[in-house]
Amino acid sequence: MSAIPSVNLADFISGDESRKQKFIKEIGNAFENIGFVALSGHFLSEKLIEDLYREIKDFFNLPQEVKDQYEIEGLGGQRGYTSFGKEHAKGKKEGDLKEFWHFGQYVTDNPKLEAEYPKNLHVKELKNFDQVGKETYKMLEKTAQYVLRALAIHLNLEESYFDEFIKNGNSILRPIHYPPITQEPKNAVRAAAHGDINLITLLMGAHGKGLQVKNHKGDWVDAIARPDELMINVGDMLSRLTNNKLKSTIHQVVNPPRELWGTSRYSVPFFMHPISEMPLNCLENCIDQNNPKQYEDITAGEFLHERLIELGLIKA
Repeated sequence: MSAIPSVNLADFISGDESRKQKFIKEIGNAFENIGFVALSGHFLSEKLIEDLYREIKDFFNLPQEVKDQYEIEGLGGQRGYTSFGKEHAKGKKEGDLKEFWHFGQYVTDNPKLEAEYPKNLHVKELKNFDQVGKETYKMLEKTAQYVLRALAIHLNLEESYFDEFIKNGNSILRPIHYPPITQEPKNAVRAAAHGDINLITLLMGAHGKGLQVKNHKGDWVDAIARPDELMINVGDMLSRLTNNKLKSTIHQVVNPPRELWGTSRYSVPFFMHPISEMPLNCLENCIDQNNPKQYEDITAGEFLHERLIELGLIKA
């Protein structure tokens, strides 16, 4: 079994105070101790999940020259297609063995942000791709909002603390295709060891071996979710905000055993980002004598810009 604790979001939204508190305690402990949790009771229906996987497989099966039309220069990969091997982990030269697509925020009632964020791209070859992506984005964003409400209570903040910062936030839905491996990779894995930049990540598709998490002893442990579960982890922004009370855990996607090299892997992370103005200054109630302030004050937008440069996605 996976060493990652399981929780059920239905407990938090049940209207039963004891079940709500149970969820808060379980997810708080998991995020303090390993930084990962497997979550059921989310807002994605089985049909939506099936539809999404069908659409993304159809997209990645399109001819390379068609996919390349959706790779837009100068966007830092924020929307549309990013081709194979283009992204690398912080501190790595070798590109990861993956290609991916980005759906971004669907801004409501905020013309300033609508002008600031790049537009989502329309895939003309697949009539349902855009709509299924948008619906998945919305359901994952809704799930993430409730998870952050539980974490706000765990951190002795108002339950709605994160709501104003994540409304119209710069979140990204990233369907990833790890193609079959055709030759011995030189120092490259499907996704090299890294921490995520954002507040929290919700991952669809961690149902087989591949995703590994580094625990606090420095051991790599398999993170495997049930088919009805999302894997959720703490990102660097939340770790920074909580002065490392909630841990952003290093994780990787390793290459499969040689007999499975001929298979594709698909996974779909949703990176929950706040609006750029959110301050990531360490919370006062996470600073004390035993845990002095570990980070300089910074906004989410400034931090994201720094990290995209480190990842090679934008130029300094």
